[in-house]
Amino acid sequence: MFRLPLAAVVPAVILSGCAVVPEPGTAEVVQPLPAPKPAATTRLPAKLPTGPSTFVFDGELTQGGWIRGQAPGGTVSARLGDRDLTVDDNGNFFAAFDRDAARTVTLSARLGSGKVIESPLAISPRAWNIERVNLARPTGAASEAFMQRRRPELAQINAARNVLAESGGWRQKFIWPVQGRISGRFGSQRIYAGVPGSYHSGIDIATGTSGAPYVAPADGVVVLATEEPFSLEGYLLIIDHGMGLNSAFLHNSKLAVKTGDVVRQGQYLGNIGATGSATGPHLHWSIKWHDARLDPLLFTGPM
Repeated sequence: MFRLPLAAVVPAVILSGCAVVPEPGTAEVVQPLPAPKPAATTRLPAKLPTGPSTFVFDGELTQGGWIRGQAPGGTVSARLGDRDLTVDDNGNFFAAFDRDAARTVTLSARLGSGKVIESPLAISPRAWNIERVNLARPTGAASEAFMQRRRPELAQINAARNVLAESGGWRQKFIWPVQGRISGRFGSQRIYAGVPGSYHSGIDIATGTSGAPYVAPADGVVVLATEEPFSLEGYLLIIDHGMGLNSAFLHNSKLAVKTGDVVRQGQYLGNIGATGSATGPHLHWSIKWHDARLDPLLFTGPM
């Protein structure tokens, strides 16, 4: 039987698009297949920021007060006045107002888009307990011997308040650390012949006896528990509640926790005393948010 040479078959194969069964011992010839077209890509819309369109918060909009809430969705940085705010992954924040805060201050947020959202706040003034004394203000510089002892104490206090520990205590409704008579109120002040003296930076709670136990008003981390009494504060305890918020407890007779301990709301912390500069046993409780001094009564409500 007569066969065409393979070379004569190949063009017909290419034109017809048919497969060819090769003779034994010859190379197989196959049709080339077109490369598949790339699948069409679908451009997904950019993920929209989650969260409110403006600031959402509640709290005490007054001198010595505080707010906590949520920043606008997409916030990359936020401020209260000229103070940077810490904003967590869900946009939550805490902020507060000093005893001498101005009547107005602005919350501002910068979004990832570059947009800035501002929320002006009206801060109500307080009627402080002011005692006017028709005498010259006591004067006299501290002795160098005293300052040699005091400087290291102040350094420890400042370092403790700059720790900025991780804690969720700032989210909680604070409880009273101890029940007793309020013998000194936040913000009270003497004015000597027209010259103001220092105002009371915390609240004093007297129980009538030394040694009464007290507890943590909220969760936190112990950032300072002195092993020796300080010259003014006596045995001093500072607890960081997170977000720059901390509590200090002065004049203790005993401390039951140490620096670095994590404490929970209601946990026993120590015992009331009269160490340091104190005229009798009481618990001095002060609260600060960064440099702002705050009123504990605005965190707990009436006793």
